[in-house]
Amino acid sequence: MEIHSEPLNKEFKHENSGEQNNSPYGITTGSAATAATLAAYMTLKKTKIPYVTIFSPFGKLDIHIHSFKKLNSNFGRACVVKMPYNDPDVTKNLKICSEVKINDSNEIIIKGGEGVGIITKPGLQVPVGQPAINPVPQKMIRSNLQKILPIGKGAEVTIFVPDGKEIAKKTMNPRLGINGGISILGTTGIARPMSSHAYKESLVCQIDVALAEGFNELIFVPGNIGERIAKEILEIEDDQIVQMGNFVGFMLDKAQEKGVKKVTMLGHAGKIIKIAAGIFDTKNSVADGRREIMAAHCGLLGADQNLIKEIYKSKTTEDMIDILDKGNMTLKIFNNIAEAVKEKCQERADIKFEVIIVKMDGTILNKPD
Repeated sequence: MEIHSEPLNKEFKHENSGEQNNSPYGITTGSAATAATLAAYMTLKKTKIPYVTIFSPFGKLDIHIHSFKKLNSNFGRACVVKMPYNDPDVTKNLKICSEVKINDSNEIIIKGGEGVGIITKPGLQVPVGQPAINPVPQKMIRSNLQKILPIGKGAEVTIFVPDGKEIAKKTMNPRLGINGGISILGTTGIARPMSSHAYKESLVCQIDVALAEGFNELIFVPGNIGERIAKEILEIEDDQIVQMGNFVGFMLDKAQEKGVKKVTMLGHAGKIIKIAAGIFDTKNSVADGRREIMAAHCGLLGADQNLIKEIYKSKTTEDMIDILDKGNMTLKIFNNIAEAVKEKCQERADIKFEVIIVKMDGTILNKPD
């Protein structure tokens, strides 16, 4: 598919304004780095560079250049601002820059500078010790630059992100062992909305890292609360813990695909209970059903009608737990719910499962196997 410059210019018209663009598309950090690299080279030939055209797996993209400077006869620098678009992407409005030094090596060497993370754990697409510039962006930078380099000339390309170190704290990079900055990513060149796709892929990387570290038994938790509790109550290594967000089904599918042998589902009752009803996307706006699930299990195990009514009127899972405590039914109910969770997970993936359901303070509500 080829994207022509006219509609693309319309979609990317707010690239340097800082305004929210209502377009469903943005550019990846890989496309921004590629465009900055071309512009850095072009500073040696031109005085004005309003935009560059790059070739990506998605097609031809016209990308506005934020700033550029010729440093000497063989050395240029340029930056692209990753335009805002209709997506909760922490790299929106981030400046992605490149410095290009021309030489006679006939090779293109790509390096990471300030604000580009360094890989410290195995299992990712880039080897340990290398800058976090993924294979597709590296290929894009090389192939686009080769098209315009004179025969016999090579280049040393350094990608840097001035605010990358700070922005990286808001990403999965620290958990994945990518230190000191963001990753230069992208498989198509275009960032699609609800980068749930990009977010999901970052979640899956946790599985890759764990397996590369030799762990086949993993702890799946919804998020930071589950991770904290897992570290408090289990004797495990940090890399065994995998945050799955709300994407329970997706992560179970990936775990099976990658050969994980055992998964312990651990988390607060408010999230884990939903899986007992086959809810594999646990975002509240997608599905809730907590009180209905709890009331159903109470009814199955002989709770009296008044207790069931109290459960059904409850606003929070912690309130439901207090009601069960008063009725001396907490362990009984949560053992039943844990079995239902395990059953639903085993229907989804051919993996051995264990389930640990906890309160906010870390108290275990069921009796694990």
